[in-house]
Amino acid sequence: MTLASRALAQLATWPDLTETVPSCGLGQAVSSAQGEIVHFHSERDVDLLLTDRAVRRFAKDLKDSGAIRIVRGSPWVTLRLDAASDVDLLLTLVSVALQAPQTWPDPADRPPAACNDQRGAGFVKADLRGM
Repeated sequence: MTLASRALAQLATWPDLTETVPSCGLGQAVSSAQGEIVHFHSERDVDLLLTDRAVRRFAKDLKDSGAIRIVRGSPWVTLRLDAASDVDLLLTLVSVALQAPQTWPDPADRPPAACNDQRGAGFVKADLRGM
């Protein structure tokens, strides 16, 4: 079982979440009553929807984690699942994401932007074969 499938299986047991097809068309998604909240794009890359304010609020902590990429101006963060602790981090951030619309609402009440996968913001794997 991959880390992504383990995380998806755990999230599927949460009463307020359902598995869905992601609007970006790639992988699997999890939605709450507010809409899509998590996109599983591969066995390791996951996009999580926070609000712009929540991203700004936690930016320093998120940037300090090597498992997370922040895209300027995007309410989505991208996580790389390399270890079991990354799954735990994802589950914690999903809890934050479920509360974010109430705690850190978007003052413009804009529809969420496309996930980071559509922005080419995933993790880049270095080709070290020639070294």
